[in-house]
Amino acid sequence: MSESVGDDTAAVDEDDPPDMGDLYDELEALADVVDDPAERERVAAAMRTAAAVEPVGVFGRVVSGFDRGDAAEALLGSALFGIPMLVEGGTSEVGEFLATHPVSVLGTLAFTVVAVVGILYVSDIQDVRVSHRLLGVVPRRLAGVLGISLAFAVVSMTAWGRVAWGEPLVAAAVISVAWVPMAIGAALGDILPGT
Repeated sequence: MSESVGDDTAAVDEDDPPDMGDLYDELEALADVVDDPAERERVAAAMRTAAAVEPVGVFGRVVSGFDRGDAAEALLGSALFGIPMLVEGGTSEVGEFLATHPVSVLGTLAFTVVAVVGILYVSDIQDVRVSHRLLGVVPRRLAGVLGISLAFAVVSMTAWGRVAWGEPLVAAAVISVAWVPMAIGAALGDILPGT
């Protein structure tokens, strides 16, 4: 190692005991100072092990990666939060209003993305780590949650006859309204089980 990791982490705050997220942070700090490839691999292996350790409870886990199980949880959360939007007539009324106000449609879409980012990465419901990025920019979990919930919104709203694609702007606006709770449900469904 080219540098040593400081001893300032040895003291434990009795009011805020360390958790798996703190361990993961320490391993990330260690990875930043390691310059030998073999040592880097050992630190990476320790990080994978730390992320895989399952605490007793549902909360307090380090959540990383996005696999089939996460996709299924996102779909389930999207359905649980979205089905009421499919049967509620107000969804179509709001969508029809938004279709006449394109800036509001963009605002609704932006709000949806910001809400999902907030749930996944800001709210501290779970310690969600970005381990893979699409195109080197977009976290795979974020893309998965948004993509799955949007696909569910489009397919379910179409299959249940809630949108008429003869008027694509109105259909897109109605789907954007339904997508809000579906995306929030997908994000919560993905991270609440703690997988």
